[in-house]
Amino acid sequence: MFRAACLIVLCTLASSSLAEEQNFEDPGYWLEKLVPALTKTSYRGVFVYARGDQVSSMQIAHRFRNGMVEERLVMQDGEAGEIVRKGMEVICVLPKHGRMELTNVIPSGPFAEAFANQLVPVDRWYRPEMSGDDRIAGHDVVRLTMNAKDDLRYSHRLWLERSTGLPLKGKVISSSGEVLEYFHFTSLTISDQLSDQEFMIRTEGREISRTLSPRSEAPAPSTMEGWSLGWKPQGFEPAAAPSSGAGGAVAFSDGLASFSVFVESASGLEMPSGTSRIGATTVYMKRLELASGDFLVTVVGEIPLETVVKVANSVEVDDSRMLGANLP
Repeated sequence: MFRAACLIVLCTLASSSLAEEQNFEDPGYWLEKLVPALTKTSYRGVFVYARGDQVSSMQIAHRFRNGMVEERLVMQDGEAGEIVRKGMEVICVLPKHGRMELTNVIPSGPFAEAFANQLVPVDRWYRPEMSGDDRIAGHDVVRLTMNAKDDLRYSHRLWLERSTGLPLKGKVISSSGEVLEYFHFTSLTISDQLSDQEFMIRTEGREISRTLSPRSEAPAPSTMEGWSLGWKPQGFEPAAAPSSGAGGAVAFSDGLASFSVFVESASGLEMPSGTSRIGATTVYMKRLELASGDFLVTVVGEIPLETVVKVANSVEVDDSRMLGANLP
């Protein structure tokens, strides 16, 4: 009887191991782990973040407690500064700058709220493939390739920590195979025992704060306050927006990439139109001249130039509503 029981247990363990191994080889398994891993994994570490020829190092502490994300990022190179986030409230401290209003700023980068909150089926817009195993910052990882199915977005390479699914390394790849942007953890400790002190502001300087509305409260593309978006790439949905202001800025994400649209009155502004690119991030500024005044449309995103321009050119402004929304 004992031998038979052992045989049953061994068979059960073997079948469970086989199922687990099959899950590990299934890209869908890792895509399901990715979103909760970004939010609910608690950790501290240091990562390198590169856009084009600009490379910076940042220290990060992240935890999920009482249903809320807390995060602290500290710049390790160049000018001192830090970013602290509690839920949807974001505070930036820049010692060498005075107070600024950032009500129209949407976070971007590998730990953006737009990236972490998305629940869209990214495999509709990307072709996921497993690319083997690796090791990053002392942790076993699996490599996940997300090849874009169209030319409207970039492809991505992700190295996911094997036990949690947390991205420890990522690359943004152009259609020609060029690495446009990447991040890479150089040290990482995954732990639920992070103290409150690790999330306290320590840098001396002015505070810049903003509060974002989560995706569920972000305005729909057809009901932006004072403007509308006539076209966007399939799969990109509203992800975050400032809780203050009147809908002049909204971020969109397809689950991996994101872009933000800013619309504001250009009265008294001498802002040149045109494009610029840093790594995978493209910025396009366009001036709209209407009977009641000029407006500045800015699109910033980790998407190709052609996509950014097409999004910007599709913006339509209801000048009467927009001017009213910008009144104090």
